[in-house]
Order: sequence, then C-alpha cells, then structure tokens
Amino acid sequence: MSYAHFDDLLAAIAPLPDISVAVVDATEAHVLQGACEAKKQSIVEPILIGDADKIRQLLLQLGADSGSCPNFQIVPADSPEAAADIGVEMVLAGKAQAIMKGHLHSDAFLHPILGKLRTGKRLSHIFVTDIASYHKLLLITDAAINITPDLLTKAAILQNAIDLAHILDVSQPKAAILSAVEVVNPAIVSTVDAACLSKMAERGQITDALVDGPLAFDNAISSESARVKGIHSAVAGDADILVVPDLVSGNILAKDLEYLAGATMAGIVMGAKVPVILTSRADPARARLVSAALAALIHYHQAGVQPA
Repeated sequence: MSYAHFDDLLAAIAPLPDISVAVVDATEAHVLQGACEAKKQSIVEPILIGDADKIRQLLLQLGADSGSCPNFQIVPADSPEAAADIGVEMVLAGKAQAIMKGHLHSDAFLHPILGKLRTGKRLSHIFVTDIASYHKLLLITDAAINITPDLLTKAAILQNAIDLAHILDVSQPKAAILSAVEVVNPAIVSTVDAACLSKMAERGQITDALVDGPLAFDNAISSESARVKGIHSAVAGDADILVVPDLVSGNILAKDLEYLAGATMAGIVMGAKVPVILTSRADPARARLVSAALAALIHYHQAGVQPA
C-alpha cells in the first residue's frame, strides 16, 4: 500500500505485532510520551534505559498509575553513555529489534552504534516529512550524520533514501539533488556533485530511482517554479527525495519545515543492522510516535512481512 500521510502508516502498522525498541536515556517527558503513545497504538514494546528512579517519577507524572501509560520494562543505566552501550548490547543479544535515541546527544547515542551495529553500508539519516502543503511524504537526507559528504558518500546517502522510499511503497522514487541553483557551476561544488549523481543514476551506479540535479529547492518541489524557469524534468515539482549538500543545510531545511510550516518529521537511520530511530531531543511525542512506526515498517520489510 502507499503512504501519502503518516496516518496511513500508523494504520498499516497497528495490526502487526509490536516490535521491541531499546529507548536510550528515556529520562524526559517527550520521550516517554512518545513511548506511551506508541505502545497504546500497538506499534512497539519500549524498553526504557536510563536513570530508573527518574523514569518512574516521570511515568507517574504522565499518568502511569491511572493506566494512561502502560507498565514498561526499565533497565537502569548510570549515564547516557552507559545507556547507549546497554541499548546496543540488547540489540546484539536479540532482546531489542530497534534502538531509539532519547534525551542524550546524538554523538553519544551513535558512538556504540557505529562501533557494533554497522553493516557494509554507509550509515545515513533520513527525515521523512508529512507536511500539509505537499501532496506526499517527502524524504530529506542527510541532516544528522554525514557532515560534509563527498560525491561517493552522497551516492551512498542517496541509495539509502531510495531503499527507504521503496519500503514506503514508492515504486519509482524521484530524487532531487539540491543546490542553490539549477545549473552546473564549477564554483559551487554541490552543483557538480549533483550532475555527477544524475549521470551515475543513468549509468546504473545508483539504482531504482529517477535522479535529477542540480535543482534548487523551489523547482524541486514546485512544478510552477520549474515551469517558469523552463526546467524540463520528470523530478522537478514532484520530488520524493531531497538530497541536501551537507548536514548544516539539511538540518536548517528540516527544522524550518517543522517549526515554520508545521511539518511532522520522522527521523530514521539506514545502514545499520536494525532500524535506528534518531530524532531531536526537542521533538514532540508525535514525531517519536511516527518514527517508531517507520522503524516497525523497516523491521517487517527486512523480515519479509508486508502490511495488509
């Protein structure tokens, strides 16, 4: 089935068995609200790792004693770094089918993941965006892990995003490689990389997607902007994937959409042994809920199970 909006994704995942998720440093109300909601909607079985007394106190404040928050397994950890180590070990032991960032910094969360949960693929982060002003889910990458990717790193980032788009049942994803302009300018390295990525897709070095670039943000998502600028492209105005030049521009773009345009953002890392849920520490419970649903979808896809 296709997922035009996150409600479609939540509805598809709900009938499937809950997946176990290690929540690393679950010592913040938004984190626990997301865990409560994901459990109530039958998406995940959270395992809360961190300061056990603080987690219990927060759960009581959120209504655990009244049944509004279910009882969870709590695993004590002396520090956020220890919580990250414990979460990774639970994944390796088969006790958790996904791992989720709680209220710790991304570098502390990712350090043991990079050390022990890597596969042969490059790890990259993807924001999946549900925004009222766009007609479908929009993937933005990489805004959280790869800081200043070179051409080959961008190719790996793009392929990870294409793979996720297929999991979201987009049969032929359209990927726009972003820059400030839509023509190749040797003085702007991102335009040269974009042109190379487009040619790599033509030659089969990047597979299973339509790729075009360089494209500016406006003509990547607006067919009217593309028409006015005379851009003839199967991608322009209808992109499923936006590949940004670097982490800074991607992070700014994603947070602009979230805070100024009311977008809901699911954050996921591709390329690890299990789905890695990576959201901002300030993200609301809804963002954590849909990120958990996305992780469940990836898990079941890897297991060969398709939602009805």
